[in-house]
Amino acid sequence: MGFFDRNRKELEERGIDPARIPPGQYFTDRFPVLHVGDVPSYPADLSTWSLRIGGLVANEVTLSWGELLDLPSVELTFDIHCVTKWSKLDTAWKGVLVTTLLELAEPLPSATHVISHAEFGYTANTPLADATVPNAMVAYEFDGQPLAAEHGYPARLIIPHLYFWKSTKWVRGLELLDDDRAGFWEQNGYHMYGDPWKEQRFWGD
Repeated sequence: MGFFDRNRKELEERGIDPARIPPGQYFTDRFPVLHVGDVPSYPADLSTWSLRIGGLVANEVTLSWGELLDLPSVELTFDIHCVTKWSKLDTAWKGVLVTTLLELAEPLPSATHVISHAEFGYTANTPLADATVPNAMVAYEFDGQPLAAEHGYPARLIIPHLYFWKSTKWVRGLELLDDDRAGFWEQNGYHMYGDPWKEQRFWGD
């Protein structure tokens, strides 16, 4: 029995449906850390942090940390899947829905895609329809605690149905576009969309 079969058998023994794991993935109880470059640091009061929502919107919005926390929040639980083949089940997050944020900015009818901007110039692209599903959020808590620095503190975008590189750590902006522009990893060989269930990891998948 190979590794993936053993991994799924362990799920069955726990009473968990292994069908929750996409093809080519294995489940883990850990939360592996994967990122490019340094982990950013911020002052304790997050006075220099802001989140900008711009591009094809009627009202460009820039939120301070306090203003983000003042918005209606949700607490949601879902599975996440990394392109490096691990999946983590029943992860619990708190944050503000992307739809709530976009209501403030009022996307123009021509907007079809979103580029998420993060610290150090990192970007990721996503169709607007995927960034506005009912559980897509800008999260600031994981498992009842503020995000760990290596997992995106103070806030990260979460789009759980796509590979997790689309869930941008250290998010600082959402830019609405009328075309699909490759982000950092997409320019470097990763799939433009990233559906775990279709194993869309790399160009040509």
